[in-house]
Amino acid sequence: MFHILGGYGDLVPLFNVFRYITFRTGGAMMTALVFVFLFGPAIIRTLRLRQGKGQPIRADGPQGHLSKQGTPTMGGLMILTGLVFATLLWGNLTNPYVWVVLLVTVGFGLIGFYDDYLKIKRTSSKGFGARERILLEILIAAIAVYAVARIGTPPFSTSLAFPFFKEFVVPLGWFFVPFGVFIIVGAGNAVNLTDGLDGLAIVPVMIAAGCFGVISYLVGNAVFSEYLQIHFVPGTGELAVLCGAMIGAGLGFLWFNAPPASIFMGDTGSLALGGMLGAISVAIKHEIVLAIVGGLFVLEAVSVIVQVVSFKLFGKRVFKMAPIHHHFEQLGWKEPQIVVRFWIIAVVLALIGLSTLKLR
Repeated sequence: MFHILGGYGDLVPLFNVFRYITFRTGGAMMTALVFVFLFGPAIIRTLRLRQGKGQPIRADGPQGHLSKQGTPTMGGLMILTGLVFATLLWGNLTNPYVWVVLLVTVGFGLIGFYDDYLKIKRTSSKGFGARERILLEILIAAIAVYAVARIGTPPFSTSLAFPFFKEFVVPLGWFFVPFGVFIIVGAGNAVNLTDGLDGLAIVPVMIAAGCFGVISYLVGNAVFSEYLQIHFVPGTGELAVLCGAMIGAGLGFLWFNAPPASIFMGDTGSLALGGMLGAISVAIKHEIVLAIVGGLFVLEAVSVIVQVVSFKLFGKRVFKMAPIHHHFEQLGWKEPQIVVRFWIIAVVLALIGLSTLKLR
């Protein structure tokens, strides 16, 4: 729409609205939502037909999950197709940041898709080899971070900005590449670990996308960034359109993923969405804020790390089961209780993250 109608704004004043990021963000959100609503049922039917027994359920997982046997996975395909379609329709495709974030999103989505495919083919909860998968994620993330460093203006493009401080930045030089890779790969896998209960991951993802949509718009606007005394990164305002598309596609997916889920997101969706959030945070220089807004994902990932390290070093488990949402299941919490309470935590963390825009 931006390229088709936006160029005629001088001839038809009404078409000027297509030049506004806010309008196109809303358009992307609604387009992705309607796309998933329209094509979601057909995608679910196709996946159920092709997958047969659906996503394999871990035998050593919570016993309550055995009743979910037969539910198809790869629901991330619904999200990604809606997100990409809406972005291509409403986004400014001459903006390099758009293509960098899409590279990470689609690349991580393909890795997750192959992982889901192997699990179904082998009828096992074990898919892609961990080492090969991480190496591919690192490769994609490294290309994206290098591109971000080249697109921006050095030395700020390779620096780390801190929330709560107006001017304080740490120049990282070429160390910015491995740092950015860590953020993107870490975000992708953290969201992947969170996706263990119906609706648990998608709502915090949408909340984070809403926050980063606002931050992207403000960071990419010279007037607002000066007023808020945050660092101005030209061109990143367009990433708000992608965040809007993510929210719309996520809402459409939640309709089918709400308990009891008709489809699971799978690694196809969780890796892609987590990687996308990581890539956006690197582009807009708010990597630390991602750790706050996405604190729920951090908590899930840390719980797994603590569990593994504790067991290997001391032979003891800190949690009854990891990730931490399974720990609460073992304590007797019902699945809806865990999901809604984790959503509340995600909202609180998002508000804290947004407050960093003014507390400087």
